[in-house]
Amino acid sequence: MKDPKDQEILDHINALVEEEHDLRGREETAVLLQADADRLATIEVQLDRFWDLLRQRRARRDAGQDPDDTSMRPADIVEHYQQ
Repeated sequence: MKDPKDQEILDHINALVEEEHDLRGREETAVLLQADADRLATIEVQLDRFWDLLRQRRARRDAGQDPDDTSMRPADIVEHYQQ
């Protein structure tokens, strides 16, 4: 059974991805408004942060630790990870 908190994080990720796709679709058909471009940048950072949180939870669970002992890392830390 999936952890409800993990599912909540995945649901949030999916909502952000949908919004990102909508904005990128607008980008392909027209010039984005500055507010849309700013929102797209915010979404990209938020997605990185939520994926990082989900990976932390899964790693703690796999190591036999409490996944609830994780927290969302600041954007400036997550954005500087090596891919």
